Amino acid sequence: MLGMMEFVDDLLIILTTGLFAGILCRRGNITPLMGYLGVGVLIGPAVLGWVKSEQEEIEHLAELGVFFLLFSIGLELSLDELKRMGRFLATGGPLQLLLTAIPVAGLLIWAGWSIPASVLIAAALGFSSTVLVFKALGEMGQTNTELGRRAIAILLFQDAALVPLLLCVPLLAGTGEAAGVGQWIRLGISSMMFLGATFGLRILLSRSIIPRITRHRSPDLVVLLTLTILGAVTLAAHRMGLPPAIGAFAAGLAFGGNRWSEQIDSLILPFREAFSAVFFVSLGLLVNLVDIIRDPIVAVSGIAMLMAIKAFAATVALRATGISWKKSFSPSLGLAHVGEFAFVLILLAASSGVITADQRQQVLAIAGGTLLLSPVLIRFGFGKRSSDADVADDSHTKIRVNDFDNRRLAIVIGMGPVGRAVVSRMETLGHEICAIDINPLNLQAFNQFGIPTVTGDAETSEVLLSAGVQRAQIAIVCVPVDEVAERTARAIRRINREIRIVVRCRYARNADEMRKAGADFVFSEEAYAAIELVRMVDE
Repeated sequence: MLGMMEFVDDLLIILTTGLFAGILCRRGNITPLMGYLGVGVLIGPAVLGWVKSEQEEIEHLAELGVFFLLFSIGLELSLDELKRMGRFLATGGPLQLLLTAIPVAGLLIWAGWSIPASVLIAAALGFSSTVLVFKALGEMGQTNTELGRRAIAILLFQDAALVPLLLCVPLLAGTGEAAGVGQWIRLGISSMMFLGATFGLRILLSRSIIPRITRHRSPDLVVLLTLTILGAVTLAAHRMGLPPAIGAFAAGLAFGGNRWSEQIDSLILPFREAFSAVFFVSLGLLVNLVDIIRDPIVAVSGIAMLMAIKAFAATVALRATGISWKKSFSPSLGLAHVGEFAFVLILLAASSGVITADQRQQVLAIAGGTLLLSPVLIRFGFGKRSSDADVADDSHTKIRVNDFDNRRLAIVIGMGPVGRAVVSRMETLGHEICAIDINPLNLQAFNQFGIPTVTGDAETSEVLLSAGVQRAQIAIVCVPVDEVAERTARAIRRINREIRIVVRCRYARNADEMRKAGADFVFSEEAYAAIELVRMVDE
């Protein structure tokens, strides 16, 4: 009982410190992952020593985050997207991973690591963060550029490559001897059986189970179903001798590819984000800062060498997809960090005995260092468009904007009570809607109903372009701050000279400034409230 209470205390410390780290990172406009890792190192045994639980219990916490991360990747993995980017996937993806893994594996073998450990960790370090890069590309309006599409293709290949790497871990574990042919055959048979069962479950869920559950119009039941299937498939993978992480990924695949996928993703968002925070704080707890301080040259040189190798590999991979050398170099820096799924493989390799505890410490320190630098690398790498020709590819943009009828597209900005009412009415009138808000929680309900959304600051052209404002018929600005509304209207007008702009205005004195900024119609709350009050008095 005492041990359980200590574990609960530690979990509360992890959640609380993660909360404050996330708030500070948001205020500083940097990725929360940096804060989670940093605060994990700070509260760990090497610094403050606030967390007292055994390392094994901390790793179990991290594994919960792994399951939700992998579930989300499986859920969001689109076969149509993979087909559309097939050419880039087949060239840039394998080339980037091989050009990273081969030299890193050679260095590790030279340093005295075993061949299985060197190969697995080298492949893991080839991964970049799909979450961070994709989010940054969206915020900067780079998703539909030729560089953005090729970078996304490389990241999607990495996500797909995670599966066979996870499957290989059990065969690399144990004595360190090479796995026999019989073991590989058994692994292949188990994997094929599991894959067939996953697609069978996918059909059963989409055609029978999910429609029956959604008829009750209860989000609670959908969440319970999702967690039940996630646990059951993960357990089934373990019973078949496969890594449980494969089960979590397969559960995501089973729920994907139907019209309820986005709703399910929105409903599990709180669980995913909470356990992702626990995952990265727990990773920080596993890093021994004393060892790094004792020999900082090894850590710094390792980080620099790995980033150089990854930047070179990404440059060659982007060049192979048809981009010039000059255009390839800068974006390659945006892929020169280690992503979150590398940590999944590192922890799994450590728990399976493929690498030792000391080796885990070394690789976590280097990988964590590159991740801490990732916001700077991504901003620098993708922060500038090389030419106007890179801005858009019309065929892809139509797909990314969910095949909107451009003549009916409406952009609604600010999802407070006013914005929500406007979206509801506009949808009734037959408009295709894209909702914009700086707070992703305000957009969650719209994602559940399949309404396209963009998270970000609508004063920036990148966010407006991502929402499709250049093609929209009307934009309705519902933000409650007049100064923000004015700047947003001006930003919209700079992009689209023909669009009709309707702006909510709190105070009548600001209406003229709104019109000068480009608003076609200004709804003054003060003026209309006066009219309604006078009407009530007259009655």
